[in-house]
Amino acid sequence: MKKYYQRLFIRGGNNTVNIYYPIILYIIFIILCIPTGKYLSMVISYQKNFFDKIFDPIDNLIFKITCVKKENMTWKEYCLSLLCTNFFIFLMAFAAFRFQNILFNAPSFNTALSFNSAVSFITNTNLQDYSGEDASLITTLIIISLMFVSAASGFAVAAAFIRGLMKESGLGNFFVDITRIITRVLIPLSIIVSVFLIFNNVPQTFKGTKVIQTIEGSYQAIKLGPVAALESIKHIGTNGGGIFSANSSHPYENPNMATNTIEMLSMMLLPGSLVLAYGFLLKNKKQGIILFITMSILFIISTIVLIWAEKSGNPILANIGLSQSMGNMEGKEVRFGIIGSSLFSSVTTSFTTGSVNNMHDSLTPIGGFITLWNMMLNVIFGGKGIGLISILIYAMLTVFISGLMVGRTPEFLGKKLEEKEIKIICFSMLIHPILVLIPTAVSLIFKSDAVTNPGFHGLSQILYQFTTSSANNGSGFEGLLDNTNYWNLLTGITMFLGRYTLIVLALWLVDSLRSKREVPETEFTFRTDNLTFAIILIFVILVIGALTFLPVLALGPVSEHLMIH
Repeated sequence: MKKYYQRLFIRGGNNTVNIYYPIILYIIFIILCIPTGKYLSMVISYQKNFFDKIFDPIDNLIFKITCVKKENMTWKEYCLSLLCTNFFIFLMAFAAFRFQNILFNAPSFNTALSFNSAVSFITNTNLQDYSGEDASLITTLIIISLMFVSAASGFAVAAAFIRGLMKESGLGNFFVDITRIITRVLIPLSIIVSVFLIFNNVPQTFKGTKVIQTIEGSYQAIKLGPVAALESIKHIGTNGGGIFSANSSHPYENPNMATNTIEMLSMMLLPGSLVLAYGFLLKNKKQGIILFITMSILFIISTIVLIWAEKSGNPILANIGLSQSMGNMEGKEVRFGIIGSSLFSSVTTSFTTGSVNNMHDSLTPIGGFITLWNMMLNVIFGGKGIGLISILIYAMLTVFISGLMVGRTPEFLGKKLEEKEIKIICFSMLIHPILVLIPTAVSLIFKSDAVTNPGFHGLSQILYQFTTSSANNGSGFEGLLDNTNYWNLLTGITMFLGRYTLIVLALWLVDSLRSKREVPETEFTFRTDNLTFAIILIFVILVIGALTFLPVLALGPVSEHLMIH
């Protein structure tokens, strides 16, 4: 058994294993999503289950201490509760970063960097413009708590959104939702993943640093801390970030192919399971499956292209006589290889996690194109909760467009989509490209000197910075001199608006749909639970994405690809 384990994961360079590795990973992902999706549906709908005996006493104690009343909230109350809670946590994080020197005897961050870092963690982005090693042990523990809150907040909004689409159901209570999600979902899964990571030599200690003497006789301070704990919630909660600047390419965060696999599955599990949970809750499993298939097709295509691009190698290096038989290994760890690195990049940008095990700045132009494209679409599963909401908004738009073609009033789940709903949907879809394209254009004019590569690649660096901020992804193209007041403040604002504008609009939209009288289904009702709808939905997503982002992509990674070939 041990030999098989090592052959499958540790010796990831085996060609047979590498070829089938992404397929095996995705099959495992699907298998895990089915029971997890069923469990999530129980958590969201407050259905009785076996685990209530364990968690009910914990939850009730928390509700008693915090004086939470288990009453349904209006969409405005739900939204205000989320915003106020997140703002309070933001202030705590800001103080921790800004006054590290006073509170924790560590170098403090300036005001702009503290603002950026605090916004980054509370918006589930975790875009670190600072080196991970600069955070003190106490600050790291605060960051871990932030990861639970930000992840649970996005999950709670999705839960409220689903309830709003359900018949005879209120939106729920934010404080009840965030508590149940943390205690019943995030903490148990994080413990399981942490134990696995510790078993595979990921450090877990409260020691901040360890000073050792090297074989040369000099001394070196090695950063330590609760690495396994942070890595688990960082991936389970699709947060990103890390204790080390090198992120998941660092051997302490991601030592081998086994940890690489569990980290990818951790990123994928909750976003994928929520899609199936949506189908279970609406008593329409087919619709959940159709949405899952739609997202899977987009993910598989992007992954195949990314792997192909990296395996093709870098023609510039080939022209100067460097062998590209292993593919484009620049910026990648040998222990993961092309497949393990490319798959990780596709997963982290599709599921908007932001964790990286290789440097995206060193990807081929087409590889960089795919990572950008995944975040620009922002519907290929996405972060848990927000990704589901985004695909449902696209589904509503698809129903509207299809209705126009046949001259019928569009209906989604028995509710008519009228002027008000379409306006909210359109505005929801405009937020992301506005936050990406306008700041990119402004920065090209005033801050083009921040890029470390001239020409097309420099444009890609700036474009990636705002794409990852708006999508609340948090990965970096690197090569951008971003730790300045300009970048910290502008990306901080982008992260804030990208997160909370969509949340407010989503809750407003679902409340508007709840107030409508249900229309009985007829033979002329446009069905949203078959393959025909999946094909139309994919077409709509790709067309809108292409019309919005392809012009700027043509000036960046596409032009760079044509130049080097």
